[in-house]
Amino acid sequence: MKWSGRFEGYNIEQLRRDLTAGLIVGVVAIPLGMSFAIASGVKPQFGIYTIIVAGFLISLFGGSRFQIGGPTGAFVPILLGIVLQYGYEKLLLAGMMAGIILVLMGILRLGALIQYIPRPVTVGFTSGIAIIIFSSQIANFLGLQQMKSHEDFLSTMKEIGSHLATWNIYSVITAIICLAVTLACTKAFPKLPATLIGLIFSSVAAIVFFDGKVATIGSTFGAIPHTLPAFSFPSLSWDSIAQLIQPAFVIAMLGGIESLLSAVVADGMTGSRHNSNRELIGQGIANIVTPLFGGIPATGAIARTATNIKNGAATPFSGMIHAGVVLLVLLLLAPLASSIPLASMAPILMIVAWNMSERKQFVHILKAKTSDSLVLLTTFLLTVFTNLTIAVEAGLILAGIVFVKQMRDTLVVSKVLPDPATKNEKVKAYMVKENHDCPQVSIYTIEGALFFGAANRFEQEMMEMSHLKPKIVLLRMGKVPFIDTTGEAALTSILEHVRKNDGTVLISGIQPQPRAHLRKNGLEQLIGAEHFFEHTGEAIHYSLAHLDYMRCAGCKQFAFRECAALQQQVAVDAPSKG
Repeated sequence: MKWSGRFEGYNIEQLRRDLTAGLIVGVVAIPLGMSFAIASGVKPQFGIYTIIVAGFLISLFGGSRFQIGGPTGAFVPILLGIVLQYGYEKLLLAGMMAGIILVLMGILRLGALIQYIPRPVTVGFTSGIAIIIFSSQIANFLGLQQMKSHEDFLSTMKEIGSHLATWNIYSVITAIICLAVTLACTKAFPKLPATLIGLIFSSVAAIVFFDGKVATIGSTFGAIPHTLPAFSFPSLSWDSIAQLIQPAFVIAMLGGIESLLSAVVADGMTGSRHNSNRELIGQGIANIVTPLFGGIPATGAIARTATNIKNGAATPFSGMIHAGVVLLVLLLLAPLASSIPLASMAPILMIVAWNMSERKQFVHILKAKTSDSLVLLTTFLLTVFTNLTIAVEAGLILAGIVFVKQMRDTLVVSKVLPDPATKNEKVKAYMVKENHDCPQVSIYTIEGALFFGAANRFEQEMMEMSHLKPKIVLLRMGKVPFIDTTGEAALTSILEHVRKNDGTVLISGIQPQPRAHLRKNGLEQLIGAEHFFEHTGEAIHYSLAHLDYMRCAGCKQFAFRECAALQQQVAVDAPSKG
């Protein structure tokens, strides 16, 4: 998707649509940007700076036509932890480092890898983040005083519990007004910026009726400047880089996941198709540049992107307009923002937390009572009670273990024989019985991938089944889609075992990947190219032509249709040989 192609044929109608969408999304973004900044432990204006700089660059360089970028709720616990542990300056450096990681991921074309993160993991940590955001706003909702910020959920709840006596009735009333107006406006006028309307109503009510009795942005953080901050490069040192590499990686991964999920949602709403690698590069550029202007890490915002689309956005220009709208508000109306009560911000973030909680998906996966439920619950609990880094790592590891076990359990090895009653005498497992099993030819159907998780089971089952020491072992591998080095080693072990008993291994119906792997590693040559067959019937015909016919004499198994004729031939040939 070339940059010029995104604006090819641009016309007045598209400009009108982009202006409308950009204006509405810009208005919606302002209270969210300030709220996310405050929740992340930094001043509210840094959220505004992020919307302006990152929002513009993500739309300009990103891989989605409709993506709206900026600070998001998903980042809140991560950024708060960095601020509390290292400070605001180090947060800027971590954001820049995350941007570099994202650009490298895009250049290396790793955008598609994000889709391999299991859904239970993303739902688990998203729901956990929602709990953390919601709980962190209880103090502002109640107007609690002398509260200290904490990174983890339990410490936050203990802090709230120890300060409940300081609750402020005026803050509670202000918060309830904001919440009620926002919810009512959302239901009655879904196209209007409900959060902004709720913020304005509750702020006016607090100024008129509770002036000086409710904590505001100005009284807590100072006045919001009406200009962008001067260009400033964060101080660099090897110690700082080493210290922040893990937080930066978490920011990059979370930002990549969030932005690509948002792009996928946009694709579903519009029928368009995003470029995942370009999206990562665009996100990376935005996160490299934004800290130079005091902004915090940013990513694609699903709710704002959806709002952009619903209001008629035609091109990425709407995202740039949204950033311009926020810049104009900053330049013209910044002093008014200082009067916004913190109690008015709390319900906005609580609503965001509720909307991002994925509660329906959470309950659906949990009710299924499968291994995915365990992965979901583990990721969720670790997100809430430890931190996101541990949660995602544990979730991915657990999901990997579960996947390997499930793949192992799907491997089926069954001993089979032809069923004369079926068309083309298809081989079936039910044909193998105690008195109906050829002592010289053993046929096995293998279904499933032969990889490190299943190779040992495959080898054990084959060894248990091959107690007859057959002359020929035929492996039907038409349903083996993949083989790795461990699977190849198991196959080699079986080959060596059969050869020790003077037997031969035949393979039929092998798929391209397993055949190429065996060829590359020399096992094809060891088995013998002449022992590979396209169809099972050809392999059986070869087997019957290479039997020890003297062992057929007196055999009562009659495993193959040809057995009776072979015995007659042996009976005829025996006297002449004598």
